Amino acid sequence: MSFTPAAVKTKIEEMYPEIDQHGIILSLDFDVGKDAYIVKLKKDQHEMTTHLEKKDAEDCLRNIKCVYLGTQIGQFIRNFQMA
Repeated sequence: MSFTPAAVKTKIEEMYPEIDQHGIILSLDFDVGKDAYIVKLKKDQHEMTTHLEKKDAEDCLRNIKCVYLGTQIGQFIRNFQMA
């Protein structure tokens, strides 16, 4: 089963309501060449980009584990909160 970028984005927003609370703009696309989801977080002049391996993101959506998604995105959000 494959998930859409919209489903992955929704999961991130559910896990991190502070994205909206702090006015952080989240965008997400799937890069076929990298076989990964490209996540961008932006607030004012600050922007961060990372990628989530397809398997890691989809394991999270299947409620198997969310370690990588939680760690990576969580750190990005903490950086924005300090900015």
